[in-house]
Amino acid sequence: MSLPALRAAFAALTLSLSTMLNPVLAGDVVDTHSYANSAEVRTSHLALDFEVDFAKSRLKGLAEIQFQRLKPDADRIVLDTRALDVRSAEASSDGKTWTATKFALGSDDAVLGRPLTVMLPAAATRVRIGYFTRPEASGLQWLKPAQTAGKKRPFLFSQSQAIHARSWIPLQDSPAVRATYEARVKTPKGLRAVMSAEMSEQRDAAGRWTFRMPQPIPSYLIAIAVGDIAFQSLGARTGVYAEPAMLKAAAWEFAETETTVALCEKLFGPYRWGRYDLLVLPPSFPYGGMENPRLTFLTPTVITGDRGLVALIAHELAHSWSGNLVTNATWEDFWLNEGFTEYLTYRLTEAQFGTARGDMERVIGVADLKTDLGLAKSDEDRKLVRAYPSKDPDEVFSTIPYQRGALFLVYLETKFGREAFDAFLRGWFDAHAFQSATSPQFLAFLDEKLLKAKPGVVSQAEIDAWVSSPTLPADAVYASSDALAKVEAARDAWLAGKTPISAMAAGHWTVQEWEHFFEGFPTTASAAQLKELDAAFKLTGNGNAIIASHWYRLAIKAGQTDSVLPAMTEYLARVGRMKLISPIYRALAATDAGRAQANAIYKKLGPGYHPIAQQALERILAGS
Repeated sequence: MSLPALRAAFAALTLSLSTMLNPVLAGDVVDTHSYANSAEVRTSHLALDFEVDFAKSRLKGLAEIQFQRLKPDADRIVLDTRALDVRSAEASSDGKTWTATKFALGSDDAVLGRPLTVMLPAAATRVRIGYFTRPEASGLQWLKPAQTAGKKRPFLFSQSQAIHARSWIPLQDSPAVRATYEARVKTPKGLRAVMSAEMSEQRDAAGRWTFRMPQPIPSYLIAIAVGDIAFQSLGARTGVYAEPAMLKAAAWEFAETETTVALCEKLFGPYRWGRYDLLVLPPSFPYGGMENPRLTFLTPTVITGDRGLVALIAHELAHSWSGNLVTNATWEDFWLNEGFTEYLTYRLTEAQFGTARGDMERVIGVADLKTDLGLAKSDEDRKLVRAYPSKDPDEVFSTIPYQRGALFLVYLETKFGREAFDAFLRGWFDAHAFQSATSPQFLAFLDEKLLKAKPGVVSQAEIDAWVSSPTLPADAVYASSDALAKVEAARDAWLAGKTPISAMAAGHWTVQEWEHFFEGFPTTASAAQLKELDAAFKLTGNGNAIIASHWYRLAIKAGQTDSVLPAMTEYLARVGRMKLISPIYRALAATDAGRAQANAIYKKLGPGYHPIAQQALERILAGS
């Protein structure tokens, strides 16, 4: 079969698969974060072609969008864009003959970008958009060689969640819309491209890397990275990509990934994505991880040399079921992704490392939840499901949907029993596989499969309290940890002068124990005590990014900023993970003098952060 025939057959297959697996949701979901007219015309397949230009920090893109007309007389398709220079639009009925068609960009919104309306001839089944990205695209970060581990070659990576895919691809940027995709990427010589899809190991005859994602996914899971990237296998279906300078350490840290995949399947059902690989990004990546299907993106801050933070791998892998397989239909339903995934992560951690480790993670998670409940600006932000949408889904990002959602599922597991709840979870994943779902859909499924099947166990009022109340229910089920209780006791005894600092034996603590140690540390501790603590455990300049972040926050809150300022500034220059740097900037900004310091630091370091991190930090410094 010829290459054109193969491409045509693949396109027909993916269109059929996407049509079958991407039904229109009941009630026609309204996504306030998208301009797309997806109730009338819905994307089924994307064919992307990129040329990567590091000199101009831009992609030259060609995006072919195949679609279904849900409304037979629909005469236009509306796409989401942000900071894209659109040059052309064409339409075709067969993918072979293309004719120019009219297009128009609407008014610009700072959050949502600009709608792109493309007129559809009566017989058209696809459109093709020619465009360039801009250097300020929020979903892309272009790194100079000095910002990478190898220091010799530039690096590009994407972050599309929540609504940043539109800054590098014109598309229907809503999690309610799922599509298959294929891509071709032309890179400078010596650089490799990777994407969240099946990947070629060599360039094609035209010098492009080729990709294919046969399962329909939401737009925020389309991902790309380009750089000096090497690969090492971890098992039959797992491996790690990283810059060569980081590859050996990454492979050791994540050596148990194959075991974790097998545990996931035992608990939650078959893994349906083929391979599960990891990509370790440069330090400016703004998150711990991003669950792009087949290729999780990771921060290098989880490489600690002791596998102490591999629970993050469990979290991103669990997204292969909750989030990737069954996706929140709108960003108001975010807990369906993250609350489920956090619950699955605790279960995986417990299965792989024991109940004590799982309980430690849960205790720390609840502490994070209580911190964010206190920081929330309104009762609406404290709810599991918001009654009205936020203007910007990134602006209300917190641990609340993660940890409150996980607590809700722990509550249901406790009430109905683990065996019944596990069967319920697998049923949810199987019944909604490769679909996007809403909170009302989940609650209806819960009512049918558990509440009505076992009447009197949990009332509707109790469910409503979890979903719609700003406060946590009084009967929430919290974990306890003997190990963390011992950390508290040792800390408090030392602070009270009852025991010497050597009695804490903190040199043998896990990262989780250190996190708990700092979480309850009083800001009233004396300067002498902080100095003794630092001297004993070398906290200033500590190589563990998590421990260092907590220490710098404590020093700031205790009025000891000057003693850590040089090391803290160096830390903020090399770490871009928002979970670690945002609390430091927030602690500084709590006083007038500290805010001046924070602004001065950010003015110097801000250009090196990812655009998403820049937006978050600027909100903190503005006091919003």
